[in-house]
Amino acid sequence: TVFNVSIEKFEQVVNERFDSSNLQDGYAPFCKHIFIENDFTDARVCVLPITEENEHCLRSKYEARNGKELPVLSRYFDKELLLKGKDESEVFPVAKYLDLILYSREQIIKENAAMGKEAATTEEGEAETAPWGIVSIKAQDIPKELPMTPITAMRNALGKDHGGSGVPIDREKYMEAHEYWKDHATVT
Repeated sequence: TVFNVSIEKFEQVVNERFDSSNLQDGYAPFCKHIFIENDFTDARVCVLPITEENEHCLRSKYEARNGKELPVLSRYFDKELLLKGKDESEVFPVAKYLDLILYSREQIIKENAAMGKEAATTEEGEAETAPWGIVSIKAQDIPKELPMTPITAMRNALGKDHGGSGVPIDREKYMEAHEYWKDHATVT
């Protein structure tokens, strides 16, 4: 998700609005969601329904989020094709909500260690102690979790050494995700 405010301003707003009683469970015990109203950024939705008018803009490719992950096949809308001759506001509405996906500090440390990354530190060089860290931000129009893409569930099941979290696939949740994502795609 891309938006027009600085990281510092974003952190300030999130910290002001954070209330641990609003945490919602994610796909594993170490994952939580918090939904905040998007009244302070210009972040636009990054998932669209697949229609006859836009399906020609769908693309697929093998990709890894970093050099240590195994590449997986992903399907997405090509943003430039969607925008051809149109203003961004005609194609992508400003999102009503931001879904902040949080991982516990312990999980972040485990995944960083498995990928050979240094532990997070503060500006003063101290070990990061916040109990939760934002691992993803999704701009969307509903204040609830969108299903995880099926390929993300598969990547997670691969384990930490391959860029996943080590959480096995839950067939029921996977099929729910399939029902949603067969008719939707992310925009990149």
